[in-house]
Amino acid sequence: QVQLVESGGGLVQAGGSLRLSCAASGRTFSSYAMGWFRQAPGKEREFVAVIGWIGENTYYADSVKGRFTISRDNAKNTLYLRMNSLKPEDTAVYYCAARGGGSSYAAADYGYWGQGTQVTVSS
Repeated sequence: QVQLVESGGGLVQAGGSLRLSCAASGRTFSSYAMGWFRQAPGKEREFVAVIGWIGENTYYADSVKGRFTISRDNAKNTLYLRMNSLKPEDTAVYYCAARGGGSSYAAADYGYWGQGTQVTVSS
C-alpha cells in the first residue's frame, strides 16, 4: 500500500509557473513508477508525465513536452511536476499515481492515486 497526497495547485495567469508535489507514505516509494495525470471538466483523465523508479526515464505527453518537468526525490518520498509556460488548456485537476511496475501511459495500470489538486490557468 502507498498513500499519495498532492499539493501546490492554484490559480495562475497564462505564461506563469507552478510546481506540484506528491507526498508518498507507506511502502517503499522507490519501488514504484510514478505518473502525473490530469482531468478537465467533461473530459477523460489523460496522461501528463511518468518517471521510472530512480528517475532514470521520463516520458511526457506531447501537449506538455518542453514545458513540464517530472522529477522525484526518493529520499523525501516525494514526486514533483514543474509546470512552466502554462496555458488555459492546462486547467484541470492534477493527480499523481503509483504503479508497482515499469512506466506506463495508461491510467488503468496505476493502482494508487492521490485525491488531486486543482490547477486553473487564466487567460
